[in-house]
Amino acid sequence: MLSYIVNRTLQAVVVLLAVGFVAFALFSFVGDPIDNMLGQERSAEDVERLKRTLGLDQPFFVQYGRFLLNALSGDFGVSYQQGRPVADILLERAPATVELALVSGAFALTLGTVLGVLTTVHRHTVAARVVMTVSLIGVSLPTFLIGIVLMYVFSVELDWLPSFGRGDTVTVGGWQTGLLTESGLRAMILPAITLGLYQMTLIMRLVRAEMLDVLHADYIRFARARGLPERMVNFRLALKNTLVPVITVAGLQLGSIFAFAIVTETVFQWPGVGLLFINAIEFVDIPVMAAYLMLISVMFVGINLLVDLLYLLIDPRLRT
Repeated sequence: MLSYIVNRTLQAVVVLLAVGFVAFALFSFVGDPIDNMLGQERSAEDVERLKRTLGLDQPFFVQYGRFLLNALSGDFGVSYQQGRPVADILLERAPATVELALVSGAFALTLGTVLGVLTTVHRHTVAARVVMTVSLIGVSLPTFLIGIVLMYVFSVELDWLPSFGRGDTVTVGGWQTGLLTESGLRAMILPAITLGLYQMTLIMRLVRAEMLDVLHADYIRFARARGLPERMVNFRLALKNTLVPVITVAGLQLGSIFAFAIVTETVFQWPGVGLLFINAIEFVDIPVMAAYLMLISVMFVGINLLVDLLYLLIDPRLRT
């Protein structure tokens, strides 16, 4: 078991190095930050001086190696646009994205699992068929379109919920949260539904498919033949054995929620790291872009590693 954890950790490190290299290589060819920072009124001396200051006069691999070494100590350089340490900017924006992603993930996992179980147990009812049909909306429509539709209905037409921003926030132990204020909670609803709707329908369909398969297994028939209550068969036997593939997909989808929050944050002008990344692209702010991609990569790799370790706890066969 220890060797498995060590191997998975080493694989995660290799993946992070590869992603960091690709990201840094791509961003090095995306525009010229010197043009944006100095504008048209500049001299050749100003250009050379700024290049030396930013380290852009060094060879590519020197820049990449310096970026990795600094990143290990939490130093992602200075933003070309804001002139501030990237780490400080990310720390300011991260709470908004983390809260949005966690609320969306909880919404998707909870409602997806409940609806998946209900549409399986009561699969012959009209309500179950309606839920399955409506769920096609969440799977088929792109995230930005869902956000625009929700915004139009609940903000423009009904005027129930705000269409942009994070609302009022309070600081608790250095963490800026909008979950403790009424306007913050109201502002969270539409972005969280938009971001989590696709994952919710995906989890619901996965739970339903896996549970239907498990309910036809021989040990379930044997349990029913022994006279066990239907509630125990469904929720203690079938649901438990449905969770392994669900955990895999849910873990990967949680990583996707962090990564693709960029679309939802843009639609709702949510002040998280996703919106920061979009603004960084417009300004060719390479340190911010590289730091964002590395941050998302760490989340993906960390979540995948956590999912693999959860396998060991759920399925004893993997420990041998």
